[in-house]
Amino acid sequence: DQQCRDAKRINVSAAYFLSIEFQQTGYLVYRIYKASYGNLPGLPVPIRLSEFLPDTQQIGQGVIVLQPGWEQVLENNKQTFTSGFVQRSRFTSAFPNSMTPTEFVDRLFANAGLTTSGADYLAALNEFGSATNSADVAARSRALRRVAESSTLAQQEFNRAFVLMQYFGYLHRNPNDLPEPTLDFQGYNFWLTKLNQFGGNFVNAEMVKAFITSGEYRQRFGP
Repeated sequence: DQQCRDAKRINVSAAYFLSIEFQQTGYLVYRIYKASYGNLPGLPVPIRLSEFLPDTQQIGQGVIVLQPGWEQVLENNKQTFTSGFVQRSRFTSAFPNSMTPTEFVDRLFANAGLTTSGADYLAALNEFGSATNSADVAARSRALRRVAESSTLAQQEFNRAFVLMQYFGYLHRNPNDLPEPTLDFQGYNFWLTKLNQFGGNFVNAEMVKAFITSGEYRQRFGP
């Protein structure tokens, strides 16, 4: 019946965001930006679509979950991506090599909104060993991954990323791009509030349903 079909359509669509493959690629990229820079100035999100797409494609290159050897492909991609990421000019400007390991890790945790204590914090610090500065590219890369792959950060940002991916995935735009009537994050904030109110239950919040039935989404496939 129609109600059953609608429910299945919503669940299948949401399953792509919830999949291991996306959680370990696209959502990881989101968390890497969050740990590196916090949210964009004056905005409630850490990353734009123009940044998200190429970086997600890079970290997910050749990754097909359940295909033999996919775990090693993913791990190799993560290492290559984060090593290159910490050498980008934006990152080195935000994190000069002269920073001590403690300063480096503290800034990552502050950007991520995490407490500078516990096993994850110590593990990130320990990546630098006895070094007095944070110039080691490999250590920077590993420390960044420690923060970005923190289960606490993944849980903390889950609903925010889920809403943002509705815009990236279905509408192919940032939440404050045209044709957003107010050119701000009013729509994003509305859906985040609603998703939080329903404890992350996207079905009861009718979030996915709203995006896949929206005129903006459906007109993308029209003549």
